[in-house]
Amino acid sequence: MFTLRRRSTTIVAGLVALAVGFAGPAAAAAGKIRHYDLKGEENRPYSIVSGPDGNLWFTESDGNSIGRITPDGKRTRFILNHPDSEPYGITVGPDGRLWFTERLGNRIGVINKAGKFVAEYDLPTLNAQPWDIALGGDGALWFTEENVDQIGRITADGVNTEYPVALGSFPTGIGADVKGNIWFTEEISNVIGRIKVKQADPFSTITTFMVPTDNALPWDISPGPDGNMWFTELAGHNLGRITPTGKIKEFPVPGESGEAGVTAGPDGNLWFTQNDIGLVASMAPDGTLGKTYSTLPYPFGITAGPDGNIWFCEGYGDAVGRLKLG
Repeated sequence: MFTLRRRSTTIVAGLVALAVGFAGPAAAAAGKIRHYDLKGEENRPYSIVSGPDGNLWFTESDGNSIGRITPDGKRTRFILNHPDSEPYGITVGPDGRLWFTERLGNRIGVINKAGKFVAEYDLPTLNAQPWDIALGGDGALWFTEENVDQIGRITADGVNTEYPVALGSFPTGIGADVKGNIWFTEEISNVIGRIKVKQADPFSTITTFMVPTDNALPWDISPGPDGNMWFTELAGHNLGRITPTGKIKEFPVPGESGEAGVTAGPDGNLWFTQNDIGLVASMAPDGTLGKTYSTLPYPFGITAGPDGNIWFCEGYGDAVGRLKLG
C-alpha cells in the first residue's frame, strides 16, 4: 500500500540471511583509533548505528551486506538476498529491529537482532534510490529518495507514503530531533527541511531553511547534545547548527575537505568525519574545534557506540574504526 502526496512547501531564508563471521586480528592502531578490517575487498562500509543489542550495525554498500560488530571487535556479515542492492542508510526501528535503505534495490529492508532479514518493501517510485533513514516521533521510518526528489515514510507494517519536494533538490541526510520532528538536507537546493511528524497531515508542515553559505551541499544531519540539529557541508567547509525554530549558524572547519557524517558524542561534543582527507574531528556546541584523528581512507558514517566510544565507517579502507574516548 502507498500514498503519493503533493503539497507546497514554505521556504524560510520473512527472508533468510547468509551470515559470514570474520573476526581475525585488527589492523594496527593509530593513536587512540583502532581499525577493524572487514576481511573483504571493496565492501565500502557506509552508515553505522548503535543497535538495541549493545552492538554496532552498519551497511556495506559495495559488499551488499549488513554488518554487525561487537564492542570488542567481533564482526559478522549478513548478505542480502538480492544482489546489487547497495544498502546505504540504517537506523533502529520502533520494533527494535534494524531498518535500512537499499539504494539500487529500491527497497526498505528490515533485519532483526539475530541477523535474519524479516522483510523487504519495494518502493512505489521506480529508481527512487532511497538514501538515509531515521525513526520519527510518530513511530514511522522516514527516508530520503535522492534520485526522484522525494521524502518517504513507511510504517512498521510496511505502508509507504511518498512526498515530492523541490525538483532537483537531492534530499540526502535525515534525522529526528528531541521532539521527534524530522529534519532533512537538500544537497542541491542548499536548504534544511523540517517536518512536524505528529501533526494530522505531517507533509503539509514541511518548511525549509536556506543554508547561509552558497552551494554548501548540506549532507548529513543529526541531533546534537544541545537540543539543536547539526549538519555537515560537503562543499561549505562548515559544521552547521539549526535551532528548532530554524535559525542557522555555521562554524568554519579548516582545510579543503568536505564534512560528511556527524553525531553527538557521549562527551558532549559533536564528532564528524572529513572524508576527503581521512580525518575524524570534534567540535564543542559553541563551535570550538577539538582534536583531529587520522583514519583509513574515506571515513563516512559515524555514531556514538554503546561502549562510550566513537565508531565510524572507513569506506575505502574496508574497515570500521573505533575512537576510544577518555
